Amino acid sequence: MGLKSYVKKNAYYDSVVLMQVTKELKKTEEINEVIVGMGTTLNKELAENLGLLTDEVKKTTQNDFFVSLDGEDAVDMDEVLNKITALLNKKKTSEDEDYRPATLKSALKVMPEANLALFSIPGEYAYDQVKKALDQGLHVMLFSDNVTIDEEKKLKDYAKEKGLLMMGPDCGTAIINHTPLAFANVIKAGNIGIVGASGTGTQEVSVLIDKFGGGISQVIGTGGRDLKEAIGGTMMLMAFEALEADDETEVIVLISKPPHESVAKKILERVKECKKPVVVDFIGGDTEMIKSYGAYPCISLEDAAQKAVALGKGNTPKDFNGFSMDEAMVDAMVEKEVQQYSNTQKYVRGLYTGGTLADEAMMVLTESLKAVYSNKPKSPEFKLEDVFRSKENTIIDLGEDEFTVGKPHPMIDPSARVERMKQEGADESVAVVLMDMVLGYGSHEDPAGEMIESINEAKESMTSNGGHLTVVASVCGTEGDPQDLEATEQKLKDAGVILMPSNAQAVKFVDKIMKRIS
Repeated sequence: MGLKSYVKKNAYYDSVVLMQVTKELKKTEEINEVIVGMGTTLNKELAENLGLLTDEVKKTTQNDFFVSLDGEDAVDMDEVLNKITALLNKKKTSEDEDYRPATLKSALKVMPEANLALFSIPGEYAYDQVKKALDQGLHVMLFSDNVTIDEEKKLKDYAKEKGLLMMGPDCGTAIINHTPLAFANVIKAGNIGIVGASGTGTQEVSVLIDKFGGGISQVIGTGGRDLKEAIGGTMMLMAFEALEADDETEVIVLISKPPHESVAKKILERVKECKKPVVVDFIGGDTEMIKSYGAYPCISLEDAAQKAVALGKGNTPKDFNGFSMDEAMVDAMVEKEVQQYSNTQKYVRGLYTGGTLADEAMMVLTESLKAVYSNKPKSPEFKLEDVFRSKENTIIDLGEDEFTVGKPHPMIDPSARVERMKQEGADESVAVVLMDMVLGYGSHEDPAGEMIESINEAKESMTSNGGHLTVVASVCGTEGDPQDLEATEQKLKDAGVILMPSNAQAVKFVDKIMKRIS
């Protein structure tokens, strides 16, 4: 056994592709640990944490490609490099006919008619590049995170001066002129426009709108910090005004976690002037305040979609806070699960890839369970001391920074959730695992397939300990998504997963179980 490394100077590869290559190499039996990446400070820190930082890798720059591994004596580095080359060439095959310009300037020479630029680069470099795009009169979608709030403020103020949208930073979802960008689903065209300061929250609402027979005109993201006091809702207001002026948009939906009070009032004052109906879901926010400004407040993301579709069809919206199926049937399903638990089983563990969906779960479950621990809890006293190990009732957002440093987002690479599922199944105090399954562009090609083995292992582990593990999920996806919605749902059902039509209903189902066993 021992460390082996390889460095290639001045050779650039996309970071997400290299993360996927790393994942493939980890399947090699003789390799104990491996990292394939560019010589950035972050990657070298990750290599050091993994015990893979050789002197050769230490000397790399951000322009250098490296491989470092810990493996058995039988590992042949030349064979490893050949496998990496094959994997990189495989990743390129779908892009061979695309021109990949090295700079924004060269891209604009090829596409002078372009009016939007999407950036996914390390956050420390984002400000200068986004500024250049705004200088060129381009709207911007900034997928990158780790951009300072001061830089965000400057970029959004500058974009506003030029009459341009600056969606982000950390903007994961948009559908512009029916083209999905970053993490987004294939949604039917229609008369509902969405402005979202929440990625998976926006996906959930748009998917349910599609499911309920409605359609989308535009989906405009803002980035999660847009409604903080320091930013002031700059992009939500600009996007709102754009949808108000858009002839194809007849209903507007605003989605965000609760804004700063002063920002909420500023947004709602503008909403009050709008002649189009406006649905507002400030998740967990003050519904009476929203109603007082003439907007339609929401109970859940699903309720927001229901109300938007009703308004889009000219109907009066009603509150929806129940189940699609008969509640007696739901209660019978709950009773069937509860009867199979051992005396030690009493906790729920939520394993989420979508941050807003995790927030929605915590909001509902905290009402009855009171103490719900998390890596991003509702109250500081419920912050997990060790985010890699659950405690009592726990809801985890696996998309937070502590899980994604040097690794792809869990919607791209489900491996972190695969391992966590096995861990929860081995805990005899766990009764229920709650999870989301997000489809669409940007997400893993088969997220359900990746989870099945670990779900089966977790269930078998609990059974061997004299108990029963309930796994409850909802799928955020449409029939048009590339992953095949029907096949995804069938795989989960075949693995004994209880599927609910929305995250809200999945959480309510779990809440019923927890009230029975608490």
